[in-house]
Amino acid sequence: MEKFVKHVGVVGLGSMGMGIAQSLIKNNITTYGFDLNKEACYLLEKAGAKATGQNVSEFASQLDALLLVVVNGAQVESILFAGHKPLVEQLRPNTIIVLHSTVAAEQTKKIAQRLALYQLFLIDAPISGGAIKAAEGKLTIMASGAAEHFAALSTVFDAIAERLYRVGDDIGLGSTVKTIHQLLAGVHIAVAAESMALAAKAGVNLAMMYDIVTHAAGNSWMFENRMQHILDGDYSPKSSVDIFVKDLGLVMETAKGLNFPLPLASTAHQMFIAASNEGFGQQDDSAVIKTFKGIVLPEKKA
Repeated sequence: MEKFVKHVGVVGLGSMGMGIAQSLIKNNITTYGFDLNKEACYLLEKAGAKATGQNVSEFASQLDALLLVVVNGAQVESILFAGHKPLVEQLRPNTIIVLHSTVAAEQTKKIAQRLALYQLFLIDAPISGGAIKAAEGKLTIMASGAAEHFAALSTVFDAIAERLYRVGDDIGLGSTVKTIHQLLAGVHIAVAAESMALAAKAGVNLAMMYDIVTHAAGNSWMFENRMQHILDGDYSPKSSVDIFVKDLGLVMETAKGLNFPLPLASTAHQMFIAASNEGFGQQDDSAVIKTFKGIVLPEKKA
């Protein structure tokens, strides 16, 4: 393995993956981008990518590291292991797979074990910060894995992260920390929506309520960020309702495995499930407020 990886592939050019890939390019790291969306590939190529496409296999032999920024564990497994000649057979031995997706710790461990059969290594590296932070190269990464792999990826992490927390050697620790983080994120969004719904029911001006909370002790990053979407009447997904159906589901699976009660997370999970069931699954996660009846919410300005 080279001391520093030089050729990096990014799979998944959504809002987070695109920002990560662009940050790599800005830091003069040879970057390849992959997505089923041809427009996303075109945009990254214009930004200076070495190459883009829908098929990682075409460039597999050129990569030192592959960053996976996809929705869930099923997509991760499909990318790596599916097909007559799976990608794991085409990547060079000692290639490092960096798993940025939020995946259950047990699944992450199993993926690492399967990769090891092909002399491929895994860094368990979930991310947080949103699309803006990704584009600025200022993500927070909570990661676990072997020290030598972190060393090899140091230029990559410097390019994409403001804060890198190495939480241990054992694969799965990073995923566990991210799962706990998502408990907080999901509950914060749900309770923020509940508070704004109550304000709407009580006839309180929502813009005033937002201004008061964001300058008082009840504020949170999620309140400040997501409730602005409600004020704007704009539910274009930065992170969707269904993402939190999945992520809080992982939280509940983790708690079940530990026989540990999570009453607030359980309630928040049911709120997101209800929102998805009502047809809001692909809208911004702030659309969980739409499950509250008898209130009038701001509409998007033309």
